[in-house]
Amino acid sequence: MADNKPDTAPYGTWKSPITANLIAGTTISLGSLAIENDAFYWLEGRPAEGGRTVIVRQSDGKSEDVTPAGFNVRSRVHEYGGGAALVADGEVYFVNFDTQRIYCQRPGDAPRAVTPEAGGQFADMQLDRRRKRLICVREDHSGTGEPRNELVAVNLEGRAIEVLDGGHDFISSPRLDAAGERLAWLTWDHPNMPWDGTTLWMAEIDPAGGLGTRQKIAGGPGESIFQPEWSADGELIFVSDRSNWWNLYKTSSQGILPVSPADAEFGLPQWAFGMSTYGVVGDGRIIASRCQAGVWQLGAITDDRFDAFDLPYSDISGVRVSGDTVLFVGASPTLAPQLVHLDIGTGAHSVVRYSSVVDLDADFISQPESIAFPTADGATAYGFYYAPANRNYAAPADELPPLIVRGHGGPTGAASAALNLSIQFWTSRGFAVLDVNYRGSTGFGRAYREALYGNWGIADVDDMVAGAEFLVARDDADPKRLMIRGGSAGGFTTLAALTFRDTFSAGASHYGIGDLMALARDTHKFESRYLDRIVGPLPKSEALYRERSPINYTDQLDCPVIFLQGLDDKVVPPNQAEAMVDALKAKGIPVAYLAFEGEGHGFRKAENVERALVGELTFYGRVFQFEPADKVPPLEIHNLA
Repeated sequence: MADNKPDTAPYGTWKSPITANLIAGTTISLGSLAIENDAFYWLEGRPAEGGRTVIVRQSDGKSEDVTPAGFNVRSRVHEYGGGAALVADGEVYFVNFDTQRIYCQRPGDAPRAVTPEAGGQFADMQLDRRRKRLICVREDHSGTGEPRNELVAVNLEGRAIEVLDGGHDFISSPRLDAAGERLAWLTWDHPNMPWDGTTLWMAEIDPAGGLGTRQKIAGGPGESIFQPEWSADGELIFVSDRSNWWNLYKTSSQGILPVSPADAEFGLPQWAFGMSTYGVVGDGRIIASRCQAGVWQLGAITDDRFDAFDLPYSDISGVRVSGDTVLFVGASPTLAPQLVHLDIGTGAHSVVRYSSVVDLDADFISQPESIAFPTADGATAYGFYYAPANRNYAAPADELPPLIVRGHGGPTGAASAALNLSIQFWTSRGFAVLDVNYRGSTGFGRAYREALYGNWGIADVDDMVAGAEFLVARDDADPKRLMIRGGSAGGFTTLAALTFRDTFSAGASHYGIGDLMALARDTHKFESRYLDRIVGPLPKSEALYRERSPINYTDQLDCPVIFLQGLDDKVVPPNQAEAMVDALKAKGIPVAYLAFEGEGHGFRKAENVERALVGELTFYGRVFQFEPADKVPPLEIHNLA
């Protein structure tokens, strides 16, 4: 009989089947797009094709690429994009990344441009059939100063572009009613982000195709509105956080009425266009997803009652509804994201497309433990703890695992319990991971988001430190091997924790922020006033910006750091990372820098995804003097013997 006793080996040295090459080369991103004529359409991001995104169609069980070679479906509006494609009447409209022009693609034909060259950047398209035009958002960079964000109509027969509304800093979510007579849309203005305060407008379309008298429906500086939609009988439905929670509401002759009120989130922070958490069935029912304590459910709302479907998913996004059919992306702690078809009548579901076809043994998968822990100011923070998991190995009895504390981006984002192979990459090698929903995260109500107002670099750092200390006290982590890593805003939290606290022994900043003043000066329009809320308005708060910027206090940073940065990043420009690297090199602190040509804010190309993971593993191995089982390439670490 074979001996299945696991080998004893130090944490971090375990050999894992979850390799960086597997993650980068076999995993795709999925985004549901549309259901039309019994066909499913979705967006597929392919790292193996240089991060290219294509539209895929499935009909009668057969899938085919709609987007031909040479095209990449991606918008650059707000830099984060989204809302880059539309399916209507068998035709596909999409934004091509290289040119940012909108193309129309009829079945069997090559795409043809419907917007002029240098016509701007577009997103969030709606087809106005009666007038043979698209209504969408345009970001115009042709002038001086900030780009203009406008609601426009694109004539499909002559490429002419007419501005419908341009009186606000930002605009999104144009939605035509079924008759094509009324339009709803959202606006917001500096310094608000869309999760701070948005306004929902409605107007009738006049005979000339313009907008009649604009009527404010809901929202304002202290209320966030998300995803307006029209029901078949002409009710305007939307999500608002006026009750502290992002709940559903509808307009009626009695005014604005709540729909299935609950201490749950039916909405999301509008980082990208085209986000959808619900859809309306023809009979008036709403099929909606909601989040409670970090766990999502999909259910049908009838007479204000939410009845959850029996589904194996705890993370649900991109809900699209047509007739009795729902299309969404679902995931769970054991299931990687997958595109799912649900029959509303029977409750039966089937998988349309998997994001990963890798079949991993459950003994290599670490299950998340949802934890709540005390933090500063008598508050409570939340997170998901992953213990090391690999059936082939056990650690020496006297050893505690190294811990990676992970900070999500945003900072108005959220950690998810869905299966994430990038987390399992670490746990299957013998690392513990804590994925923190620090104060400011979404999914816990508006008050929890607002706990970060004025406190970025303080409350989030407190929560990361408190989470690590909580696990150390439970004997779930080695206090001498605590690491912190994060991307974008999570990178700022990482650098602030390493600079202003002494809890962590090493860190990794992925396109992170080291200089708040440089960020306020250099970042793009969408986030140019973001810091007004979470730090303070400029120039009044300039001293506070300098006080919280790690770049100004490198004399206090005394542990190794690796920086990973896309050289085409417009959100957090490379000079942020490079200034920190230069400062640490001059000080004699061990530091490594991996820069990626052709990458923006986040890494999309397979070879770069792989290089980033392996580089970070190599860095930790060198710093903490253990030998990873993986064959790792050389990594230049300055100031490390």
